Amino acid sequence: MSKKILSFGEIMVRLKSPGHERLGQSALLEMTFGGGEANVAVSLAGFGHHAVYVTALPANEIADACLAELRRFGVDVSEIRRDKGRMGVYYVETGSNQRPSKVIYDRDNSSIARSGPGDFDWPRLLAGADWFHVTGITPAISASCAGAALEAVQEAKRLGVPVSIDLNYRAKLWNWGKKAHEVMPELVKLADVLVGNEEDCQKTLGIEAASDVASGELDEAAYADLTERVLAAYPNLRLVAITLRESISADHNNWSACLRDSQGFYRSCRYEIRNIVDRVGGGDSFCAGLIHGLVSGQDNRQSLEFATAASCLKHTIPGDFNRVSASEVEKLLQGDASGRVQR
Repeated sequence: MSKKILSFGEIMVRLKSPGHERLGQSALLEMTFGGGEANVAVSLAGFGHHAVYVTALPANEIADACLAELRRFGVDVSEIRRDKGRMGVYYVETGSNQRPSKVIYDRDNSSIARSGPGDFDWPRLLAGADWFHVTGITPAISASCAGAALEAVQEAKRLGVPVSIDLNYRAKLWNWGKKAHEVMPELVKLADVLVGNEEDCQKTLGIEAASDVASGELDEAAYADLTERVLAAYPNLRLVAITLRESISADHNNWSACLRDSQGFYRSCRYEIRNIVDRVGGGDSFCAGLIHGLVSGQDNRQSLEFATAASCLKHTIPGDFNRVSASEVEKLLQGDASGRVQR
C-alpha cells in the first residue's frame, strides 16, 4: 500500500569524472543530481510510495532540470520552494582498488542553506503524512537550516508522524559555529528510527563502540553493545540500525547491517560486493529500504533484510539514485544473486 512520505534536505548538482578518471584528467564531467534525502525520496517513489521531497532551489535552468529529473522518477516536487541563492555542487571521482573515491563540496550559500524556521509550512506539509525523514547533513549546512530541520521534526512529533533520522556525519560541513554533538541530540530525542554507523554515533551522539569496530573483522558484540547504549540514551527510539561496511578495497566491500529494538539485536545477511560500480548513496538506499519495510507492515527484522538487500543493489548502479523496484529487491532476498540475464 502506498504511503505518503516526506523528506527534507539539499539536492545538488553532481559532477563526476568519467569512469575511473581523476578529477581534471579530461575535459569532461558527467552531470547528474543527488543528495541524501532526495536519494531516499527517489527510492521510495520507486517502491511505489507517494514520496514528497521538500527543499529550496533557485529559479534557473539548472534547477528546472533537477525538478524534471525528480519528476521522472515519480517524486512529488510540488512543495519545493524557488528562492534566491544557488544550487550546491559536489564533485566525485570514483576510486579503484587501493585508491579511494573522493568527494569535493561546493555548496555554500545554496538556496536551502539560506532557508530557516518559518520558511516551510510544516503543519500543512505534514498533515496526513505517514513518515518524515531527514539526515544529519541538513542541520550541518547552516545554522538556519538546522533550525528548519528542528522545526520540522518538532511538528512531526506534535502530529504523531513517525520520524527517521540518518545521522550521516559529514566533517567537512559542520563549520557554521556548532558541532554535530551540540545539535543532533535535540533532533534524535524526537525521532522514532535512527540510522548510522559507528563514526556517526561517536561524532554526533558521543557514544563510542566498545572496541575498534573500524579495523579488521567486524566485532558483532561491539555493535550489540553500541546499539544497546544508543537505545538506553534515547528511550524514545523504536529502533536503531547500523550499517556495516567491510572495505577490502574501493572495488570490493562486504556489506551488512544490524538492528536493535526492544526485543533484541539482529544481524542481516552479509553480501560480498565485488567490482563496485558506485557506492555513493548506499546509506540512503538503506534508509529508504528500511522505511519501506516499516511502513509496509514488515517486522523490524524483515525491514532490516530488505534495506540491506536494496542497498546492496545500489552498489551496481551509477549515480546517487537507486534505480530498483521492490520486486527486484525481493528477488535478491529470495536468493537470486546470480546476475544471469533475465529473458
